[in-house]
Amino acid sequence: MLDLQGTELSAEEQEMLRHPLVGGVILFTRNYVNIDQLTQLVKTIHAVRDPHLLVAVDHEGGRVQRFREGFTRLPAARRIGEQFDHNHHKAKELAQNAGWLMASELRSVGVDFSFAPVLDLDFGICDVIGDRAFHSDPEAVYELTHAYIKGMAEAGMAAVGKHFPGHGAVKEDSHVAIPVDERHFEQIYQQDIHPYRKLVRENLAAVMPAHVIYSRVDSRPAGFSRRWLHDILRKQLQFQGVIFSDDLNMHGASVAGDKFSERAAAAIGAGCDIVLACNNRAGAIDILQNFQYNDDPVTHARIARMHGRHVISRHELIASARWHFAVSQLQNILDEPSLELKLS
Repeated sequence: MLDLQGTELSAEEQEMLRHPLVGGVILFTRNYVNIDQLTQLVKTIHAVRDPHLLVAVDHEGGRVQRFREGFTRLPAARRIGEQFDHNHHKAKELAQNAGWLMASELRSVGVDFSFAPVLDLDFGICDVIGDRAFHSDPEAVYELTHAYIKGMAEAGMAAVGKHFPGHGAVKEDSHVAIPVDERHFEQIYQQDIHPYRKLVRENLAAVMPAHVIYSRVDSRPAGFSRRWLHDILRKQLQFQGVIFSDDLNMHGASVAGDKFSERAAAAIGAGCDIVLACNNRAGAIDILQNFQYNDDPVTHARIARMHGRHVISRHELIASARWHFAVSQLQNILDEPSLELKLS
C-alpha cells in the first residue's frame, strides 16, 4: 500500500499503481483540497486497475483525522469512553454513530476504509496513543469498539483494529523510537488482547500490529514477529482477516533492515498480508524493484473483504435524518480544536 505526493496522480504514480505488487493507496492531508477534488482522485485511483485498488486513510477523529474542511469534525475516542463511565448505553450509541458517521462520509467520496478503530488501552503512559484510546478497561474497549465497528459496517466499511497486541503500555512513540514492552505475555493477553479475542470471534476484518517489541515474548516487534502474527493471532486467536503492517518508514520498523525491501520481506514472512510504505518514495520503489513475493490466493480472498460497500452520494448523505442526528450528537462531546498528529 503506497502513498501519493500531491492532489492528483502523477505519471510516475500511475505507473507504480499498475505494478502487480501494489494493492492499495493510503491518503494523507496533503492529498486533500476539497470534497470534489477528493472524489475525483479516488475515482482516478480506482480506475487504474480492475478489480480496483483499495483506497484507505487514517480518519479516527480527534488528533488523527486527515480530511477536515468539508468533513464533520469527529471526537477523540476518549471523549466517548468518558461517557461510558456514566452511561454504558449512551456511550455505545455514541460509538456506533461515530463509526457510522466517519465511514459514511468517507464512503460518500469513494474511500474504501479507514484504519480504525484503535483497540489500545489507555494506561496513561503513551502520549502517541493517549486520547485515541477509548478506555483503560479492556471490557469497555471491547464494548465501545464493537459498537463503533457495527456503525462502520452499517455504512459499508470494514474495520481495522490497531495496534496489536497493544501500544498503550509503552511511553515511546514507534514513529521515532523502538518501544520495548517488558510485561509478561499473560498480562498482555488478559488486558490488551481481551478486545481482540472477542472481536475476532465476531469476524473482525483486519488488524494492524504494533512496531513494539514485547521482550518477554519475542525479540522482534510484533509486526515482524511470526510468534505474534502466526502463532498467537492466526493460530491461538484464529484470526482469519487481513493483517496490515504499520508504516515501514517508522523508526520502529528499522530493526527489520535498512532497505524497505528487507522490511517488507520480514513483515510478509512474519504473517502480514499487506505492507504500508509511506512518505519515502525511494523505499517504495525499492520494494517494487527488489521484493520477491509469491502470490497467495488466500491473501486475495482476505483483501476482498476490505472493499467498500453501500455507495451513497454526498448529497443523499447530508440530506438524511441520521446524518443530522449523528452530527448533532457528536458535536456535544468534542474537544477544543487540536493539532493533527502526523501519523500513518
